[in-house]
Amino acid sequence: MTNLVEIRDLKVAFDSVPVLHGIDLDVRPGEALGLVGESGCGKSVTWLAALGLLPSKASVSGRVTLGDTDLTGAPRTQLEQVRGGRIAMIFQDPSSALNPVLKVGRQLCEALKLHRGLTGKPAKQEALRLMDMVGIPDARGRFALYPHEFSGGQCQRLMIAMALAGEPDLLIADEPTTALDATIQAQILDLLVRLRAEMNMATVFISHDLGAVAQVCERVCVMYAGRIVEQGAVGQLFDRPRHPYTRGLFDALPRLDGPRVALTPIQGTVPDPRKLPAGCAFAPRCTHARDFCHGERPDLLAQRDGRHLACAYPLPEAPAAREDVHAPREGVHP
Repeated sequence: MTNLVEIRDLKVAFDSVPVLHGIDLDVRPGEALGLVGESGCGKSVTWLAALGLLPSKASVSGRVTLGDTDLTGAPRTQLEQVRGGRIAMIFQDPSSALNPVLKVGRQLCEALKLHRGLTGKPAKQEALRLMDMVGIPDARGRFALYPHEFSGGQCQRLMIAMALAGEPDLLIADEPTTALDATIQAQILDLLVRLRAEMNMATVFISHDLGAVAQVCERVCVMYAGRIVEQGAVGQLFDRPRHPYTRGLFDALPRLDGPRVALTPIQGTVPDPRKLPAGCAFAPRCTHARDFCHGERPDLLAQRDGRHLACAYPLPEAPAAREDVHAPREGVHP
């Protein structure tokens, strides 16, 4: 299958400090890809760089292609046609992404005019349809309200509606449930799953929440310190994580069943990009590290089971990660 988006050797530096170290990533048409990892691992920067949304002080190299279009270094006019039109992005804080002094209906209509050329009554009708699609109650009565008159979950639904206005091929959801309570989180995740199925739209889901990733995604990339350290099918990674960092993420989750037990956190923090260790970036925090790990950085290599792994001493047949956190099996939808 031809990839929708291909990222090759993507590197990003801020003020000459590297923060991404050669990301290779593919997104297939219609698939749901998850990016997981701690804050500061480079998940959001990867896609901000791909879309040319980083500040001018950022230095970006590598290649990002959307179909036959090369986005790396593309002129602003070309990128503006891609953003929202072919690739849309929703952010974790809808209250800061929506304009507080413009009515939501006007903001939706602006997106429809920009990406589909709709104005007047057709634009309003389509905006109301999008509001209905994402589950805004009484869309017609609330069309002329301001963002502050909506709840946090409804504002996120409005952001999703604006992202869908351009009928994108790819939707990037950057921590879309972080600021929401658990019940609303579940509703937003169900909405994303339904919309992707109805529109045959690829989705990149960036999250710290492994349970959410299990619900939404088919394939997962685990990032650490600006690199992908493990990549594979969601069921494969959730049932048999082989990188010690991936395993550590599962061990740090609170259990939903059985007796209450102390969490097993990953000791330490993500390293400062200005002070990366000489070898594997995770080695100082890794309980499985050996002398080799502190001097040599492993490459991301294909494994016999189909996953990709960057670890000199992976966990070879690790037991199931967690019985209470499972990815939906084939043919089973949340």
